[in-house]
Amino acid sequence: MPLRVEFLVNGEKRSAEIRQADLLLDVLRESFGLTGAKPGCRNGDCGTCTVIVNGQPIKSCLMLAVEASGKPVVTIEGLQGSDVQKAFVEHFAFQCGYCTPGFIMNIHALKSTHPQADEATIRDWLQSNICRCTGYEEIRQAVASVLNKTNA
Repeated sequence: MPLRVEFLVNGEKRSAEIRQADLLLDVLRESFGLTGAKPGCRNGDCGTCTVIVNGQPIKSCLMLAVEASGKPVVTIEGLQGSDVQKAFVEHFAFQCGYCTPGFIMNIHALKSTHPQADEATIRDWLQSNICRCTGYEEIRQAVASVLNKTNA
């Protein structure tokens, strides 16, 4: 039986009828048309579905939508024009772009929680996302530029 749930997505109140078993990824994409979070592995390995819930990066393929009810959720659409997004463009830190929103969300959360992250912390956070098209050097450069580092 469907359940009406309230969400706070990108600073906007929204509601949707969902099933208890619906994943946050699917509700964001299908109910709200926010397709920036991508379905990838659907088991939490690749990070293409990363969003920020309550200030923390979350793989939305692993979170039930009901768990996000009432909590602030930020998607890539909510970060349009952010400094992290600009850094990825400036450093050509993408190829096909499928994984890019997940990386940007993760790095935005890193910047918010660890603005002076050291190299080990940056590398640790980057491990939660996978890119199959390119090397990670451009991504590390983009992250370093956002965190005002010269080397990532």
